[in-house]
Amino acid sequence: MHQIKLIWDFRGPNSIQTASHHAIHLKEYVAIEKLELGITGYEVISEMHSIAYLVVNETDMKTVRDALKPHRGQLYNSQKE
Repeated sequence: MHQIKLIWDFRGPNSIQTASHHAIHLKEYVAIEKLELGITGYEVISEMHSIAYLVVNETDMKTVRDALKPHRGQLYNSQKE
C-alpha cells in the first residue's frame, strides 16, 4: 500500500510560523478522525517558503484531500524523509 504526503505551501516572511501552526491543526485532525498513519510536520524550504504536511495511507487520501484541500501531494518514501 502506498503512502501519500499531502502538502500545504506557505510563502512569505511568516511562512515558518504559519506552516508550524498548520501542522498543529493537522495533528488535531489526525486525532479527531483516528487516522491509521497520520504522520504530520513542517519543513523549511527556504527563508520565504515552508510547507506543512500530512502523510496518509492511499486508502484515506481522497477523504482527507477533499476535507482539507492540500495544495499538492506526492508519494511518501519513509527512508528518504
